[in-house]
Amino acid sequence: MNDAATLVKSTAVPGAPARRLDFFAIAVRFQSVIGLIFVVIGGIIFSPRRHGSILFLAPDNIANIVRAISETGIIAVGMTFVIITAGIDLSVGALLSLCSVLTATIMTTWGWGLVPTLLFVMTCGALFGCTQGAISTRFRLEAFIVTLAGLQVARGMALVISNNQYINISYGNGPGLAPPIFSVLGDRLFNNTVPVATLVFLVVAIVATFVLNFTRFGRYVFAVGGNERAARLSGVPVTLVKISVYAITGLVSAIAGIVHAGQFNFGSANDGTGYELTAIAAVVIGGTSLFGGAGSMIGTIAGAIMLGALANILQLNNINAALQLLATGAIIVVAAVLQSLVRRREGLGR
Repeated sequence: MNDAATLVKSTAVPGAPARRLDFFAIAVRFQSVIGLIFVVIGGIIFSPRRHGSILFLAPDNIANIVRAISETGIIAVGMTFVIITAGIDLSVGALLSLCSVLTATIMTTWGWGLVPTLLFVMTCGALFGCTQGAISTRFRLEAFIVTLAGLQVARGMALVISNNQYINISYGNGPGLAPPIFSVLGDRLFNNTVPVATLVFLVVAIVATFVLNFTRFGRYVFAVGGNERAARLSGVPVTLVKISVYAITGLVSAIAGIVHAGQFNFGSANDGTGYELTAIAAVVIGGTSLFGGAGSMIGTIAGAIMLGALANILQLNNINAALQLLATGAIIVVAAVLQSLVRRREGLGR
């Protein structure tokens, strides 16, 4: 959170080189916002026109962008907590599919109401993440390995529960029908312009921003990622914090799974593939350090919007999907290199 300020302070020596370094660090700190501005400008320049109007700026297109990033954006918010602690969670996409299957199954087969269903699915997601965090910390295993296994477990459970079939959601008040109010997740409000899924994303992002920046837990998250040993000696409950951040990713993945089921009116064990990579990309592009101890929720949000806008521009110009992946990969590499350069110069400055 204070990485740029720390860097400026630690390298504040007379002369031009220090000033250049200050500007470089600040640019990296706000790389997602700067990148988003450039992507928007590029979208305006290269967007196809229709009747003299820029398609990229059309209200329907903007709504499509924010709707498309809602699920991965929700996941990226949780992923920010994990990466700030120098961890990683590869299970979030599979957990989304599991929770979408659970949501569809509980409402259409078990006959549960809306509130019990939501509470049960979110609890399952949080417990799944909590279990992964506990295994990783208790047995001192790399989070990469534990969550990779978690990815397989979540996907397998989704396949078993759904029998590898789409579980369609129909609405009504009889047996086998979901509560009609659940369909609102697929609607748009305010003159049919703002997707409800986007509003869910905004609420999750606002809550997460408050928790990260204005609570003791948020300070603990930064402390654990910055220097775990020092945090432990300072009385920070390191193990509890690390378990908690994985519980958070599990919870937001469950919320994303619920939103997914509501938007598309079905649950599927095969959905959510690659969502973990998109979420990680949004976090890294947003300026959160893969080395831990530094990050910004606002940056993550900007990073998610930037990736969504970039994908939309390429789609409007009928660019091959493979090239979209290449563009996203290149952006991730550039963001990671910039972080590495700042870290290296910070070490030299000290």
